Amino acid sequence: MKAIVQDEYGTDAGRVLRVEEVGRPTIRDGDVLVRVTAASVDRGTWHLMTGLPYPIRFAGFGLRAPKALNPGRSVAGTIESIGDDVTEFRVGDEVFGTCAGSFAEYARAEPGRLAIKPANLSFEHAAAVPVSAQAALQAVRDHGQVQAGQNLLVVGASGGVGTFAVQIAKAFEAEVTGVCSAGKADMVRALGADHVVDYTHEDFAEGNHPYDVILDIGGNRRLSHLRRALTPRGRLVIVGGETGGRWLGGVDRQLRAQLLSPLVTQKLGTFVARENAEDLTVLRDLIEAGKVAPAIDRTYPLGEAPAAIRYMEQGHARGKLVITV
Repeated sequence: MKAIVQDEYGTDAGRVLRVEEVGRPTIRDGDVLVRVTAASVDRGTWHLMTGLPYPIRFAGFGLRAPKALNPGRSVAGTIESIGDDVTEFRVGDEVFGTCAGSFAEYARAEPGRLAIKPANLSFEHAAAVPVSAQAALQAVRDHGQVQAGQNLLVVGASGGVGTFAVQIAKAFEAEVTGVCSAGKADMVRALGADHVVDYTHEDFAEGNHPYDVILDIGGNRRLSHLRRALTPRGRLVIVGGETGGRWLGGVDRQLRAQLLSPLVTQKLGTFVARENAEDLTVLRDLIEAGKVAPAIDRTYPLGEAPAAIRYMEQGHARGKLVITV
């Protein structure tokens, strides 16, 4: 089969990623083999490719070279074969979810990280959902604990996670303000945001109406600045940390938030998203009900996956980038 392969870390996607003919994955009794139709790019793709920040290498991703030879995670496709212990799926089922090595014609996956694909989505649109939408759902529902009528601010509303967060929060009947550049404001409004702040000309912390919940997906705001925009008992949820440092990469800000939280009336924190079939099912229900839809900027063929990653790094994407296989 054709697959994207890497055998070294690096920040130049065109240099470290290449297309090769490799053997199909071998599945175990508890696995399924997915014939991949589409995958998508997310910030985790970049982390797997670069091995940055450095602590992820010590966390089991490979110290000197990547253990994962293919950085793809999100997947949509058809079940090609199943292990002897698998009862959740049948051959031919159309699924979406996460796996290791989705930038390939076939990928091995665990049933607990897959769900039946939304009936009203193409494979390409379904592939845009798993990683980013699960992070958004858990940020809004579990950590932001967003309730109907609350004021929610989404910093980074035009990105992969942010576009889902805006829609999920509206499905929870919150009043949503999205922060993005002027060129992306129309898209964020179209997703359902009640208000849009252009961060190049406005300061969301200078308003007279503080927010009950802030989801910071932008990754570079000072904690003091974010806290100023919160109500006295508001919640700040930092979704990822992307300040570019090779050693901490923004994790230091997350740690400071968690250390400060017990000392103030506001709830400050972060989380690592959990990949699971239950949340994929929740998202499928929201999608089939017409409350959530993936926002896709561009699609790329498998051989142009490096170009997709470069485009994401530049920060110009309006929503998700999809790889078609």
